[in-house]
Amino acid sequence: MSQHDDSPPRPATFREHPSEAWKTAVSVLDEARPPAFPEDARIVTARVEYPPGDPGTPPHRHFGPVFGYVLEGEMLYELEGEPPRVIRAGEPFWEPGGDLIHYQDANHRTDMPLRFLATLVCPPDAPLLELVDDQELERRAPHRAPRTD
Repeated sequence: MSQHDDSPPRPATFREHPSEAWKTAVSVLDEARPPAFPEDARIVTARVEYPPGDPGTPPHRHFGPVFGYVLEGEMLYELEGEPPRVIRAGEPFWEPGGDLIHYQDANHRTDMPLRFLATLVCPPDAPLLELVDDQELERRAPHRAPRTD
C-alpha cells in the first residue's frame, strides 16, 4: 500500500487469521412454526419507513406469514385477538398471515422515524397486503382484543 492510499485495510481472510467469533455471532431473535408454504411461493423482504407520529398502514391482512425486525424507533403493533404492544428497535415480530387482521403498525414516537424490515411469504401473484374495509372491521369487532386507550 502506498503512503497516499486512503482506502481502509482489507479484512483478513479466515485462513490468514483464524477466528472463533463465528461460533457466537448469531443470535436467534424469534422463531415460529409457519403454515406450509405454497410450492411456488415468493419470499419478499421489504424495508418500511414511517415519519414521526405516522399512523402507518390502515387495517389489513397478509396472505402469508410475516417475520419482522424493528431497525429504528418504536412501532405500535396490533394483531387481531392481541392487545396493542410497542416493539422497539432491536426487537422482532411475527404474524401468521392468512385471515388475521393486522390493525396497527404505527410509529409510536413523535420525535423520530420508524424503520423496520418485513419478510413476507406470498402466494404467487398475491399482493403484499390487502386492506380491510369498514364493514369487515365492524363484523369482526368481537375478535379484537379489548382496548385500553
